[in-house]
Amino acid sequence: MTATTFHNALILPIAGDKPWFRGWLTADAGGRISGIGEGAPPADAPGVRHDLEGCFLAPGFVSGHSHIYTGGMRGVAADSPLYEWVSRNSLMLLGADADDLYWMTLAGGLDHLSSGITSVYNFTQSRVIALFDYEKSVLRAERIHPAEFVNRQVDGLAASGIRFVTSVRLDDEQLAEDEAFHGFDEVMRHLGTVDPALNLGGSVYGSVQWSSAPVTAERERALMDRYGITNQAHFVETAEQIDIQQAKFDWYDAAGVLGADFAFGHFVHPTDRMVARVRDTGSSVVWQPMSNGRLGSGIADIPRLLSDAVTVGMGVDDQSCTDVSDPFENMRTGLFLQRGLRSDAAVLSPADVLALHTIGSATAIGVADRVGSLEVGKYADLVVVDPYSPHTGPIWDPVATYVLGCGLRNLREVFVGGRSVWARGVSDPTRSEADLELTERMIRSAARSGIRPAVSPPADRARTLAIRSS
Repeated sequence: MTATTFHNALILPIAGDKPWFRGWLTADAGGRISGIGEGAPPADAPGVRHDLEGCFLAPGFVSGHSHIYTGGMRGVAADSPLYEWVSRNSLMLLGADADDLYWMTLAGGLDHLSSGITSVYNFTQSRVIALFDYEKSVLRAERIHPAEFVNRQVDGLAASGIRFVTSVRLDDEQLAEDEAFHGFDEVMRHLGTVDPALNLGGSVYGSVQWSSAPVTAERERALMDRYGITNQAHFVETAEQIDIQQAKFDWYDAAGVLGADFAFGHFVHPTDRMVARVRDTGSSVVWQPMSNGRLGSGIADIPRLLSDAVTVGMGVDDQSCTDVSDPFENMRTGLFLQRGLRSDAAVLSPADVLALHTIGSATAIGVADRVGSLEVGKYADLVVVDPYSPHTGPIWDPVATYVLGCGLRNLREVFVGGRSVWARGVSDPTRSEADLELTERMIRSAARSGIRPAVSPPADRARTLAIRSS
């Protein structure tokens, strides 16, 4: 890759004293930001000049909480709460094998990139396909796969070109302890085969919410120590069985898991004591407003967390419970829910949610040294957003226009490491092939459980996709 100078841009750095300025940015041949400044670029600015014609230049979005493989289940269980919805998802995956998960994950990674998300914390689908047992509030295994089932998801995400943290569930209640640890170890070894520029590290897929004993928290702590990795746990996400969920918080606390390398995903229904412990231990929270709204899970008290100086990030969650991987819609949904709930337009600002979906997420998942803002030395992961196509009118407040007035319709180009990975109007044969494979494989997998789509893609449409990908 050659060095590039982006200029004539309206830059939103998400760093420093200025929320925006007109200026330039250079990316070196290694894909890192080598310079940034106001006005015209220096005469000796390196590489190819890229005139952005007054467009926004901002850091790529960071989704601090995603389940990448789920794009084939959009619209599923549309009126169901969390546990009914997740059980439906699991039933639909009972017929899937490792190669199916490869294509599902590749399609999901490309979908995230086309939405301006350049880094993601990805909860892999566990090699244990499990259903939720309402009576015991635990996961019950229905089908068990080898570690390859998870490794192929890693391969699919690497093939998409997005940067990613790989989160792996231990499954210590569904498997013998030795087998559970061995499978986790295999995935961590496989991560060593991934391009280090894309591999942002491994992580524990915290699962105490669905466990029946405190030993799961202790085992997760052991894995964090063994590999020097983070942990993110879905927790108090829904009001269903809330007393049971809240009671399990102490299992994490007693195991010494809370801290700067730990994050709670969702955290919609915590007690006051739980919030205090998160604050005091320096733990983080990752917020999914669209998912929480779609599933009727509730509205997290984000202003309270921020006032307590808790690190908060944002994620687009499942493509099957937010149904779109759209960070612009996610920011606005979160902003409007908080303001509407409190009848207070000043409780959260556009600048706040933009920071949460970039540097906040990067901090919460432990990768802020590499992504999340436009600073020299960080990866040149960029989005170009055109407020003039379609035209959004005069720009009175650049940050407000970016968050409130722009969206995926304004997204012009996405760069990872200074290399263009998506551009509006440019066909992508890999995306076409992945979408076709995802569709066919998802339909086949769900059929094992007797679940069939109401409408299948017309045969001629499928052929068109196949031709484009050839």
